[in-house]
Amino acid sequence: MARQLSRRQFVVYSLAATTLTVAAPLGCDGSTAEGAEKPADGADGVRRSSDVLVTGTDEEMLVLEVTQANKVVVRLPRVEVGQGVTTAVAMMIAEELDARLADVEIPLAEARSKGNQYTGGSSSVSSLYGPARQLAAMARAKLVTAASRRWHVPARTLRTRGTRVIAPDGRMATFGSLTRSAAPITRPTVPATPKPASQHRLIGRPTNRIDARDIVTGKAQYTGDLAVAGAKPTVVARPPTLGGKIVSVDSTAARAMPGVHAVVRVGDGVAVVAETFHHALQARDTLRIKWAPGPLAGVSDSQIRSRLRAAVPKLGNPPSGSAQTEAEFEFAFVSHAPMEVLTAVADVRPQRAEIWFSSQTPMSAREDIASTIGVPASKVRIHVMRGGGSFGRRLNHDAAIEAAVISKKARLPVKLMWSRTDDIRHGRMRPASHHRVRASHAQGRVVAFAHATASVSESFDARGLSAQGGARSAVRAPAAAPLPSESGLYNFGRLSGDSGSVELAVPLGAWRSVDSGTVRTAEEIVVDEVARALGKDPVAFRRTTLRSKAVKAVLDKVATAGKWGRNLPRGHAQGVAVHEEYGSCVACLVEIDAVDPKNPRVTKVVMAADVGTAVNPRGLEAQLMGTAVDGISTVLRAGLHIDKGAVRESSFADFHYARQRHAPQHFEAHILPSRREPGGAGELGVPAAAGAVANAYARATGTKPRRFPLNF
Repeated sequence: MARQLSRRQFVVYSLAATTLTVAAPLGCDGSTAEGAEKPADGADGVRRSSDVLVTGTDEEMLVLEVTQANKVVVRLPRVEVGQGVTTAVAMMIAEELDARLADVEIPLAEARSKGNQYTGGSSSVSSLYGPARQLAAMARAKLVTAASRRWHVPARTLRTRGTRVIAPDGRMATFGSLTRSAAPITRPTVPATPKPASQHRLIGRPTNRIDARDIVTGKAQYTGDLAVAGAKPTVVARPPTLGGKIVSVDSTAARAMPGVHAVVRVGDGVAVVAETFHHALQARDTLRIKWAPGPLAGVSDSQIRSRLRAAVPKLGNPPSGSAQTEAEFEFAFVSHAPMEVLTAVADVRPQRAEIWFSSQTPMSAREDIASTIGVPASKVRIHVMRGGGSFGRRLNHDAAIEAAVISKKARLPVKLMWSRTDDIRHGRMRPASHHRVRASHAQGRVVAFAHATASVSESFDARGLSAQGGARSAVRAPAAAPLPSESGLYNFGRLSGDSGSVELAVPLGAWRSVDSGTVRTAEEIVVDEVARALGKDPVAFRRTTLRSKAVKAVLDKVATAGKWGRNLPRGHAQGVAVHEEYGSCVACLVEIDAVDPKNPRVTKVVMAADVGTAVNPRGLEAQLMGTAVDGISTVLRAGLHIDKGAVRESSFADFHYARQRHAPQHFEAHILPSRREPGGAGELGVPAAAGAVANAYARATGTKPRRFPLNF
């Protein structure tokens, strides 16, 4: 992650007569940003260095171009997977440039050789906030200086608005008309510092997504929409069990079918390359494959749960004279299940490769693909495509590696599509886990809090495609001491914890909020149960024990806005939970209808968040709404079963993620004002939402939920 802006020193220098570069180095020597894209094509398709106004050589390596058509183009070293990062960055750029938002374009950068292209950990907005604004502020200073020289007027008398520089006498010049003369300027005559928050006109204002129309009209392109020359539709036959192996293959019938171009073995599967996906699927179904069972062929959920329970470290002795509130929790495996299935286009030649897919880790993907197909990484070009959802799934690049291998073996460009069944049964998943929590209380307060966990960790008996896919570091191991928060969210006296693991040949991946989604949920349930044991209201109890004023503020907001404590019919109840992470905090209040305990329905969700500066409050509201649905799903309905080494679920027909009928009829989000720099938001709400749903269900039914999702 980039260092804070206060630690940056900006250096201005000229690359060439028509190209100005601004370096925001982290120990930089002043050279050009290695790996950054070259200038974009002009309207006539010719690439011009004069379009490049400013280049930042910090680890974000942002490049700002202004075209002759007066469009501001910044290539984003992150991926857009529906979270709205392109809109947030466009707002930052437009704010500092005084450009129209409609004039700012944020294409996705290709994989680079250096820099930071990691999209994850709720870090995109916070890491780009300083560099993007500084880049635009420098560009604005150059443009104003160029205009002052053209008009022979003091630069301080000029202003910018609407992607133009405006003189006191009314003369105007578009940024595009000034770029060439602005590029060689090395010392602007006006300050090149970002605006103070008090002058923001766009940052902090609820704004529609810049790509919304393209998405709803079908103009937005995903990997599956690409028409790469010669790329043939491809599908893979996969084993019935996790990690199953091919014993023999008879592909005679498949190869004889019309439209089939190739049948090749790839890892633990058999790929069919055909003229259309219809042809490919039909041919795949004629393959006669004998499979050897995978290493978990005799293992099912009950054994996994037993092993996890046994792997949880024992809790130490509680303080003498204290009473105990203890609980154990089980969380199932969960699929990411993004709406857009995994798709990758690969064109592998003897000495080079070109890949198109949606990736949160394109630099790692290039290294892994290069190593797998045996070409230098410098000869592998990765085009980063927008993704239709991710939730951590696109941190790994299994499909892209597989597509590259198939293309190399088939000697054809391929468009590989994993079906929904492929990804649910053979893709990455959130690991199952077991938690043991104990709160020790005496004289009306908690004096010690202990939380021990055990989680499934990934193991394979041999390295193959199933074991590849990168971003392993993104799947955090269980914390050495899983506490209420890294800083001690509650004043609970002595905090302790430990963790264990059970190694299984299961493909795991970082799922939205990673460990916090289970750790915090378990802890917030126990907090409610401690409050009940002490005869205290759950909100009042939290208020007296929370350490952070910011967390108290979001809790107070949801309690007031959600009318905490109001009378509800029998079988209905409210629940509340809080979470603090990524330099941000959130509270969630839920109302649930559990008159039928087997078919509960969350009817109302109120969330409040303090994320520092909220660049786009409307985008943040959408993020919180999504996390609310995630919490509803993983607590009430959505999980994966393992039956004799195979994933039982295969589609949304049996992987029961929340549908429209399960979503709350009323949702509201409150963004607390702040002038701090942005914190993280994308994953923040999941633990609070899950905890609030579980607590609401417990209060409505008079039960103590211990296994999630509840319908398991």
